[in-house]
Amino acid sequence: MKKPPLIWTNVSLFTLTFVGAVILVPWYAMTQGFQTSEWIAFVVLLFASGMSITGGYHRLWSHRTYKAHAAIRFLYALGGALAIQNSVLHWSSDHRIHHKHVDNNDKDPYSAKKGFWYSHIGWMLREYQAHRYNDYKNVRDLQNDKIVMWQHKYYLPLMLTMNIGLPLLLGWLSGNMLGMFLLAGLLRLVVSHHFTFFINSLAHFWGKQTYTDKNTAKDNALVALLTYGEGYHNFHHIFENDYRNGIKWWHYDPTKWMINTFAKIGLVSQLRMVPQERIESAKLQMQLQKTQHKIAHLPNREEILAIIQSEYDIMKSHLVEYYEVKKVLIEAKRKQLVDDQLMNQVQDLKARWQQQKKNWRVLTSIYV
Repeated sequence: MKKPPLIWTNVSLFTLTFVGAVILVPWYAMTQGFQTSEWIAFVVLLFASGMSITGGYHRLWSHRTYKAHAAIRFLYALGGALAIQNSVLHWSSDHRIHHKHVDNNDKDPYSAKKGFWYSHIGWMLREYQAHRYNDYKNVRDLQNDKIVMWQHKYYLPLMLTMNIGLPLLLGWLSGNMLGMFLLAGLLRLVVSHHFTFFINSLAHFWGKQTYTDKNTAKDNALVALLTYGEGYHNFHHIFENDYRNGIKWWHYDPTKWMINTFAKIGLVSQLRMVPQERIESAKLQMQLQKTQHKIAHLPNREEILAIIQSEYDIMKSHLVEYYEVKKVLIEAKRKQLVDDQLMNQVQDLKARWQQQKKNWRVLTSIYV
């Protein structure tokens, strides 16, 4: 089958910036050396561009997991132009199609089933999606956002201003325009590109399927370090309407922390979170499936399966009971009608649930 034509604008952009960063940055470092201010600008702009994609393009606009003040949306729009990953409107349209048709080679724009290279960058190098480049029917809600449409209309001048004008301005202020451009402009762009591209590629190839095996998305703490928290991708693909990716306090998810900070000062609101019982239930189901798969070859598998299934049923029962009573407690607190009996009941159910989880981990660890 004949391959679609190359998109020479993208090929040139990715090739020239990568080759330039590989050659010019080390040359300048060895001959002139970079100043501390240039390294600081590199880090600040790297996070600004990357987290404008993860916090803005992804969690705010693509999935509508929270609402943000116009000032935050404006900064995201500028940061997205700095990242050079197309406009909010186009990016969000692609991403919604990805989630709707994940791993479908014919419909997923960056299907991991087509290989690492394709999902990482190859899908942008040829006109695979040319037939729908101007079809934004799936993002009609975003077309009501004036900032989204302003950025979409003026994307090219915004992109040039943020990637050429801003580094040169910072260089003029620091007294070293070339050094600042090479580090905070060129190298920052290349690193930012590939870090965020890892969300489409590496996060679908390397890690654990903690909550679902119905798609290729994986959870990986190391990938999270490179992708501003997006590495907990298996969670995201089953619970895409949750503003978090890393749900535990120790999970590295700076995008979540940024959103929480904005919420505390009143700049974002209506943060959406999946009920904890749904998360626990999905995790429990995957543990059951993995255990069943591991013991399928054993001669006494029927007996073991019966034990596993019985323990699973008990776990599910405790899970439902605990969270149902917990909901009653939350509602009682809201109405200021909490009594000691209800509190004791919740504490007792919580203790039973925690003990049951320990028993389940011991049982499944024998086989998984």
